[in-house]
Amino acid sequence: MQEPSSPAGAQPHSAYERIAQAIREHRDELIGLARQLHRDPEVSFQEERAAEQVSRLVEAAGYRVDRPVPELPTAVRGTLCGASEVSPEAIVAVLAEYDALKGLGHGCGHNLMAMAGVGAAIGLAAIRDLYGGEVRFLGTPAEERGAGKQVMIEHGLFDGVDAAVLFHPADTNSVGGPALALEELTVTFRGAPAHASASPWAGRNALDAMIQLFTSIGLWRQQLTPDSRVHGVIDYGGDAPNIIPERADATFMLRSADDAQFAIMQRRFRAIADSAAAAHDCGVEITSMGYSLTMKNNGILGERFREHISDYGILLQETKGSAGSTDMGNVSHKVPSIHPYLAICENGTPAHTVEFRDAAATERAHEVALTAAVSLARTAYDVMVYPRLRAESWKEFSRASLRAKNLRMPW
Repeated sequence: MQEPSSPAGAQPHSAYERIAQAIREHRDELIGLARQLHRDPEVSFQEERAAEQVSRLVEAAGYRVDRPVPELPTAVRGTLCGASEVSPEAIVAVLAEYDALKGLGHGCGHNLMAMAGVGAAIGLAAIRDLYGGEVRFLGTPAEERGAGKQVMIEHGLFDGVDAAVLFHPADTNSVGGPALALEELTVTFRGAPAHASASPWAGRNALDAMIQLFTSIGLWRQQLTPDSRVHGVIDYGGDAPNIIPERADATFMLRSADDAQFAIMQRRFRAIADSAAAAHDCGVEITSMGYSLTMKNNGILGERFREHISDYGILLQETKGSAGSTDMGNVSHKVPSIHPYLAICENGTPAHTVEFRDAAATERAHEVALTAAVSLARTAYDVMVYPRLRAESWKEFSRASLRAKNLRMPW
């Protein structure tokens, strides 16, 4: 889609260069943010220092900053209104993530996502005279566990938004990619303790029930489709080998690329857990810790981002063959969204590894995040000033099937 000039009267290349210049001027601060987050990783729901650093930089750029979700205190909202009376009004959300992985740190590169999101917000603040409407910076915690963006959606933070933009580091370059629907579950079996040698018959073994659940899941996998996943870890299995465990806890994740299949998996998992409980005369409690939807990539906005990133010599593939999940999928079912992937390391370096974590602290990664910041800001600017671009992206959004319409969320 070609638009000759912005409604505010400035040639697009002038606005684009001003964005890039503003981000270059804040280069040291942005790299400093990425480095500090990498040195000081905080897991989901505990990103207090990260949220404070992000808030400080966005506020310094002119945004009105607040913490709008009481039960998600590390979520950040920054609001900046454009000054132009010529440009039509729109709202664009620029997102940032900053939670780390337990025990691994920033093995998914969220320190770079925070850097790029803050950078894009700074770039857009530098040209606020060229657009009307609102830039809404959203610091979105708890992506790795807990689906913080869904909580923010439920609190109205994406209401009225015309587009949402976020980049993700990877080992390849792509305009977007699939994401699996996901539900995170905690399972607790409760039995009764007894002396494991003197009177084991007096106990009801919760750990045995948990082991049967894992065994049943292993057998179930033969019937799962290739794009479905079930994986989990035991968090607690008892205090001592000479005591029958009266409680056993585990955390599981269910995933599927197909929403109808996902609903079947949810029901089947609960049936398997109930069966394990009955076999060992135990009670079972299943609690959902949050869910993510499949990703609904917006091709119109994705193509605009592709054009901007190509100015830096980065060519994007059509899709990234990811088998991961993201709560950006939830956002993409609410508003037109993009979630491009940019390589920070050699192809074949898997995320959620020490190697990827180390790559997220390199000079190459910082340069990629700066480039992402510029391209995200330019794409957001286009959405702000070009009504036809917004209309076309919404048309595609409405045309695409709502893949989660049959999704059964039992809670």
